[in-house]
Amino acid sequence: MAVKQFKAESKRMMDMMINSIYTHKEIFLREIISNSSDAIDKLHFKGLTDDSVGIGSEDFCIRLALDKENRTITVSDNGIGMTKDELDQNLGTIAKSGSLDFKKENAGSDATDIIGQFGVGFYSAFMVADKVTVRTRAFGSDEAWQWESKGADGYTIASCDKETVGTDVIIVVKASTEEDNYDEYLDTYRLQGIIKKYSDYIRYPIKMNVEKSRMVEGSDKDADGKDKTPEYETYIEEETLNSMIPLWKRAKKDVTDEEYAEFYKDKFGDYTAPAKVISSKTEGTATYNALLFIPGRAPYNYYTKDYEKGLQLYASGVLIMEKCSDLLPDYYSFVKGLVDSQDLSLNISREMLQHDSQLRLIRQSLERKIKNELTSWKENEREKYEEFFKNFGLQLKMGCYQDYGMNKDALQDLLLFHSAKLGKLVTLAEYVEAMPEEQKYIYYASGESTDKIAKLPAAERVLDKGFDMLMLTDDIDEFVLQMLRNYKEKEFRNVSSGDLGLETEEEKEQAKAKNEENKDLFDAVKNALGDKVSGVVLSQRLKTHPVCLSSEGALSIEMEKVLNSMPNAEQVASQKVLEINGEHSVFASLKKAFDDKDDEKLKAYSEILYEQARLIEGLSVEDPVAYANNVCKLMV
Repeated sequence: MAVKQFKAESKRMMDMMINSIYTHKEIFLREIISNSSDAIDKLHFKGLTDDSVGIGSEDFCIRLALDKENRTITVSDNGIGMTKDELDQNLGTIAKSGSLDFKKENAGSDATDIIGQFGVGFYSAFMVADKVTVRTRAFGSDEAWQWESKGADGYTIASCDKETVGTDVIIVVKASTEEDNYDEYLDTYRLQGIIKKYSDYIRYPIKMNVEKSRMVEGSDKDADGKDKTPEYETYIEEETLNSMIPLWKRAKKDVTDEEYAEFYKDKFGDYTAPAKVISSKTEGTATYNALLFIPGRAPYNYYTKDYEKGLQLYASGVLIMEKCSDLLPDYYSFVKGLVDSQDLSLNISREMLQHDSQLRLIRQSLERKIKNELTSWKENEREKYEEFFKNFGLQLKMGCYQDYGMNKDALQDLLLFHSAKLGKLVTLAEYVEAMPEEQKYIYYASGESTDKIAKLPAAERVLDKGFDMLMLTDDIDEFVLQMLRNYKEKEFRNVSSGDLGLETEEEKEQAKAKNEENKDLFDAVKNALGDKVSGVVLSQRLKTHPVCLSSEGALSIEMEKVLNSMPNAEQVASQKVLEINGEHSVFASLKKAFDDKDDEKLKAYSEILYEQARLIEGLSVEDPVAYANNVCKLMV
């Protein structure tokens, strides 16, 4: 029989099919099954207007047969089949798609849900096959034909015997090599896994005879009725390997919470139920179904570089990508789930998306949906939202800060911070709504814990005024507020920096006069401390505490600690101001040492006060030995 050449630059094209287009060899089974599904779709579509089809939708199926001895995998369907000419055109011309032609001819009907587009998926079989044989009989024809090829060298077409309409694809699997284990595709369990992964939602049953084991009835008892080791026998049972109906295409009211939870745990490898399920069906410029889940806990590696975000991406129920990162912004990377669309612009291998407007539209729609669901959750189920925020709030904060605050407007109302006054988490909107009329700023303080922040000397004047204070405990918090700059025209103000806006003009003038009056004393303290501080002043923020550190400029003391704690960080220093409480007895002692011209005592006092202020701020003592010696000097 003469070997026919492929109607393309066959050698080069086939090499590309086998070695370049597909990333994973296991994809071949997805492609062959998708072709079988398309063939059944065509016959089913024809049957809607042609009574001669004579087969109901309940009878359509795809069958797999595995022959380990002869190393063959056979995929059979009872679809529309192919004539000799169609066989020659569709399989003899690489990148000729009969499915695509069918879709164009029947545009606007149910036929547009057919999967195939490029006419190249079939050739993926040669990634694992030494030889591929196709036996087919077209609907309405009494003749059957066999196409056979070993790859780029060409193919043959000959008549054959086939009693039923449809197509059999017989793949002779290659022998394993040191580099590639082809034997795995002759394992029943492996084939079941591939189908479950990629083709679970093909709309027709995928059936396969599976060898199973069972106990021989009565073999667990001896003649006297006593227990004994039972005997087992193997048997063959036909199994349907796919679930067919996607959960996300069912109405939400028809799916129980338990079904969603089991689906989530099975598909996404979690042992706990999701905290929230988001189901979305959108039609129009972006047509898709989405089923999204917010986990009940953060994965152990979530805040590490090893975590990989992304949603599963399906095209008409066929898995295209395991993790499509382009469907989610980083700040929603905690969302798991899937998107199924018929309108995606796939590339030739169907393993990746081409970056087109459809993908961007789906992403934008998903972002809006997730934002709306989180907002509703926050407003209507606050306790559950706060639990979610403990797990993933840091990611939302990072989203506000990253990309120069590009997404802050979309995320700022989802943030929660600890309220010093209320002792609970509040939103920025709730804080501003509760502000007294005379309060100018949104006050905040940063630290390791809310307990430590509440005791900060710099906070007592703000709290004494009856004003609330946000207590920031995450490293990124202050960076986020600086990126936001203000909220509803209320500027953020650190209680340890700048003008707190608490004094009247008269009080400011009085403070200025007192500082001028003690200028020589403060210059002496500054000289004793050198470059450790940029200035020394009487404090307007302290009430009962003797001393504190404040900062000048954009870099706060807490930000200094965060930045310097990073690996390989270039050490930075905030501009620190030593503030002394003029009403405290320690100020009187400091002033007496200065008036007595006791420079040694004044230096010791200055250094002790400075180190105490550092300790209060959570900074380490710069020179513990000198600090201890100074304390001891004053004790004798």
